[in-house]
Amino acid sequence: MILVTGGAGFIGSHTCIALAQAGLPFLMLDNFSNSRCSVLERMGRIIGAVPVCIEGDVRDAALLAQLLAQYPINAVIHFAALKAVGQSVATPLRYYENNVAGTITLLQAMQQAQVRTLVFSSSATVYGEPATLPIGEDFPLSATNPYGWSKLMMEQVLADVDAAEPGQWHIARLRYFNPVGAHESGLVGEDPQDVPGNLLPYVAQVAAGQRSCLSIYGNDYPTPDGTGVRDYIHVADLAQGHLAALRYLRQHPGLLTVNLGTGRPVSVLEMVHSFERASGRSIPYQIVGRRPGDVAQCWANPSLAQQLLGWKAQHGIDRMCQDAWRWQNGEARSVA
Repeated sequence: MILVTGGAGFIGSHTCIALAQAGLPFLMLDNFSNSRCSVLERMGRIIGAVPVCIEGDVRDAALLAQLLAQYPINAVIHFAALKAVGQSVATPLRYYENNVAGTITLLQAMQQAQVRTLVFSSSATVYGEPATLPIGEDFPLSATNPYGWSKLMMEQVLADVDAAEPGQWHIARLRYFNPVGAHESGLVGEDPQDVPGNLLPYVAQVAAGQRSCLSIYGNDYPTPDGTGVRDYIHVADLAQGHLAALRYLRQHPGLLTVNLGTGRPVSVLEMVHSFERASGRSIPYQIVGRRPGDVAQCWANPSLAQQLLGWKAQHGIDRMCQDAWRWQNGEARSVA
């Protein structure tokens, strides 16, 4: 059985659906700080049964010990973390306490229970402002904001744990680029509790009339249209990357580090125009100043993941926007 921390969140819920469809049993743990209980019923409509989710915090050592003793858990997928760049700049201590301390508490509980397989949700923010593109796993590591630093610190903790007990741990550090989209059914998608911190859910809310205008942070970057360039990856592709990592870890002890991205650079304005096509609606936007902590361009060289895991992203930005709009504009989100 696989313990999925942050399992009710955007990426966690899609990965749990992929686990269920692959016949792999799992247990979800989530504190619902940035997710909603209603996702469980909607997941159940996709996979045929409402999944078991324990409401709790990854920083709760006693709860983790109880779950690892009570359930036949042999691997962990660790999503539970705060993830908004701008918020991390404003409240850095909250990010370090939740993300870094939470991961340490989880690793201590796993070590005590002799559960030593972990797929870790890392981020392309560990590369900071890259000197060249596309970004390979061997690039220098840095960060431009506390969120990125928290991911980099967690990566270092994992490397040190693996080095301290050679051959005992099976750890994958998956460096995501920019997850977007939604489940093709329209039943599960990105559903933040507060104002969306990521581009696509905000664009979707503007298209739906829930927000009046999109703010684009800077149009003076050294990019083709002046807006920031990112590597957007469909969340369904990302979910499959976790399953591929689990399969790899079964046969390979040690520390695996791979990028999960498409390798295709897309600007903010390109993504906005794609969403206009998907929704059939105009997206009003205004150009504002650059956001602290943002980098100009960031996209992956994903070839190592294909080589080692046999994984490759399948969906382009038009499909990402179509699925995100189906989720945003559908009635399924209001059920339960």
